[in-house]
Amino acid sequence: MKDIVIFGAPGAGKGTQSDFIVSHYGLTHVSTGDLLRSEIAAQTDLGLRIKAIMENGQLVSDDIVVDMIDRAIAADTRGMLFDGFPRTVAQAQTLDRLLSAHGRSLTAMVQLEVPEAELIRRLLERAKIQGRSDDNEQTIANRLAEYRAKTLPVAEYYASQGKRHTVDGLGTIEEIAARIRALLD
Repeated sequence: MKDIVIFGAPGAGKGTQSDFIVSHYGLTHVSTGDLLRSEIAAQTDLGLRIKAIMENGQLVSDDIVVDMIDRAIAADTRGMLFDGFPRTVAQAQTLDRLLSAHGRSLTAMVQLEVPEAELIRRLLERAKIQGRSDDNEQTIANRLAEYRAKTLPVAEYYASQGKRHTVDGLGTIEEIAARIRALLD
């Protein structure tokens, strides 16, 4: 069973490559973004709180995210691809504990590397295509600053465990997927 984290800045292509990895390896896809957007779409009290947080370019609290992740791990029997989690070193440590509590451990962290100018271009394009209110210039700047300050240290956390593997995130979807497959196989 493989448990993998796909990692990178907003706009790096995590969601796109997640589809390939999940399909190719038969993993359960756990996207915190999808889980959070599902709560927003359901217009629950939690969803309304999450919406306000996301529209300000901030991260949703660990308590909310960890509870959703723990429930997903408990229900899984195939192996998982974590997309959008962990976003902080504390979350990475929590993920290690959650997996361990279920008799598992992280196989690898795949880090997609993309220059910041390309990230901004991709996010603005996605905003036009998908009509996502959380992809505007100010929110993108906030999200990238949050990523650099709070999320990027997660890469070093996994590097210290020998689980971090970097992949060039530029090129066609197929080229990037082939790089990931070569790494994971």
